[in-house]
Amino acid sequence: MPHLGRRLAAVTATLAMSVTTGAIISPAASADPRETDKTPTATGYGGAVSTVDPEASAAAVEVLRKGGNAVDAAVAAAATLGVTEPYSAGIGGGGYFVFYDAETQEVETIDGRETAPAAISPDAFIDPATGTPYPFTPQLVTSGVSVGVPGTPATWERALDRWGSVSMAEALKPAIKVATRGFVVDETFRQQTDDNDERFRAFPDTTKLFLPDGQLPAVGSILKNHDLAETYRLLAREGTSAFYSGPLAEEIAETVQNPPKSPDAELPVPAGSMTAQDLANYRVLEQDPTHVEYRGYDVYGMAPSSSGGTTVGEALNILEEFDLSSLKTDVPKALHHYLEASALAFADRAKYVGDPHFVDVPTEALLDQVFAKERACEISPTKALPKPVPAGNAESYDGVCSFAPAALTDEKDTENISTTNLTVSDKWGNVVEYTLTIEQTGGSGIVVPGRGFILNNELTDFSTVYSETDPNRIQPGKRPRSSMSPTIVLKDGEPFLALGSPGGSTIITTVLQTLINRIDLGMTIEDALAAPRASQRNTATVTAEPAFISAYGEELDSRFGHRPSSGGDAFTSSPEIGAATAIEFSHGGKKATAVAEPTRRGGGSAMVVKPSP
Repeated sequence: MPHLGRRLAAVTATLAMSVTTGAIISPAASADPRETDKTPTATGYGGAVSTVDPEASAAAVEVLRKGGNAVDAAVAAAATLGVTEPYSAGIGGGGYFVFYDAETQEVETIDGRETAPAAISPDAFIDPATGTPYPFTPQLVTSGVSVGVPGTPATWERALDRWGSVSMAEALKPAIKVATRGFVVDETFRQQTDDNDERFRAFPDTTKLFLPDGQLPAVGSILKNHDLAETYRLLAREGTSAFYSGPLAEEIAETVQNPPKSPDAELPVPAGSMTAQDLANYRVLEQDPTHVEYRGYDVYGMAPSSSGGTTVGEALNILEEFDLSSLKTDVPKALHHYLEASALAFADRAKYVGDPHFVDVPTEALLDQVFAKERACEISPTKALPKPVPAGNAESYDGVCSFAPAALTDEKDTENISTTNLTVSDKWGNVVEYTLTIEQTGGSGIVVPGRGFILNNELTDFSTVYSETDPNRIQPGKRPRSSMSPTIVLKDGEPFLALGSPGGSTIITTVLQTLINRIDLGMTIEDALAAPRASQRNTATVTAEPAFISAYGEELDSRFGHRPSSGGDAFTSSPEIGAATAIEFSHGGKKATAVAEPTRRGGGSAMVVKPSP
């Protein structure tokens, strides 16, 4: 891997120039080395990885080359992303871990989603001074009250204990190295820092780490995080008990209850109620994946508290009723069906899905092909449904087209577009699909003093207005509903494809559209992932990338009426949707094609252990 060697040599040359936490050092070259290091596709053998960042991908490949398995490599990559992608992931957040065990040929999952503190109240998001909800941005997203009990460290430990072959200390070594020697700041990192400038300046420790000397980091400079390296060393020595109990747990709770604001900060930063006991009580959940059959493939995803598995699965079941492969020469018509199926599945998501330990989620019904057949009756091959559409009746269905729909659910989408995803495989045929997050780009904006990581603002994924009938209402100990959709697809019991993405609620549509592109429209996995995207989440207009609107917008509007009944534009333009990673398997699972984004979010990084000639 010559390009990586050149990069490491260049980075090493800067090490002696600074030892301060979060220091920015400008290298002689003005170009950003990361731009040339990001290869979006790699094909080969012996294991593969796809992430958004070359440092994280290199960490995973290093572990694989030393004999580690996919789980070991996934934890190493995730920990490294906590260094290089600190605004999207880290030990201050949570996520969902999906694992295919080559020995048992089974898919298993870990729910490492954050939980609400025990003392949280239904009016937690209400400003006591006004009696009205806190404004979502920047007040609620930049607060202690938005911080959920983190699940990421516990996820890593459980995954390694169950399926890994190395210790936590060994898995954290690459991330500790990167945090200590520093990583190269790219344009995406600088822009994300700039986007969070006001929020970060509200907290001295956040400013010190990410805005040293009060300045934005320059592209091509080196950012070090010695505090995070020390925190990782603590976890390496003592395990996650050092995170969920003891001094660090007390510090996290104190930071949430008394956010360490700058004296001159103008943001109100509402305080939260998390205690050290909340951290001590946290547990990850091991549960069965969701499963649907689609065109002869077995599609496995994440069950609630995530809505990803049920919503992707239901949409695929609906589309199973239509022969999309016959529409390869009429892509707009295929996309029309995709958009309609997505809207229907999102209607049911809003009506029924929440944390199953608190609400009765009809998961079996949502994934029932009979229920999907009934929902598919709603789709016209020539005319888009008026949006939003009502939910289906998951309590009474028989596959017949005439039925009484459930009441329409008015849902405001509060999930942010941040988060990160990684895909890893090993030479034994094990596969990991892992989506992890701290929610907002930049999370709550609050760095735990002296510890080097940002706390999440994941509780904003709860509905901001409390209602006893809302499955996603805020409750003590509850996991907020998520759209994270780590997905593994099998063919005849063997891995065919693994994929996932960040992007808030557009994660679901990104995964769904990529599957349709690959399975139904016959695209290569590279083209399926890179193709322009649109996201219909049961809203009046379709959110779409400019390239999608240019290619298909006019025809989808004129032929199928994808336009609000009240008038106006059919599409809401978004610069980009998602930042997916994927691995496709061939030659009996031995050969892997790892694919990352060629351009979205600055492009991703795909690597393999033994590249094909």
